[in-house]
Amino acid sequence: MSPLLKNTLDMHNVDVQEFFKVVDECKGAVYLITEDGNRLNLKSKLCQIIGITKLIQGGSINEVEIACDDKEDESKLFRFNLYGKSPIK
Repeated sequence: MSPLLKNTLDMHNVDVQEFFKVVDECKGAVYLITEDGNRLNLKSKLCQIIGITKLIQGGSINEVEIACDDKEDESKLFRFNLYGKSPIK
């Protein structure tokens, strides 16, 4: 866990397209925590490309650590991690 962010979420076997749909729905910043401890803001399309290309294997994300500024976003991504699809609005 990053020392700068208290709450992180470990996500496993994530569909990349659906994941970014949920990230786009988030109100605040969503960070991908790299193995080196760097934080990439996934609201930035450039950071999405940089961060995800190293994690993708066969069209899905095997394991990733995510942190959110907004508690509702964290809850939304947690539900996505459990059910594998965008939450119903």
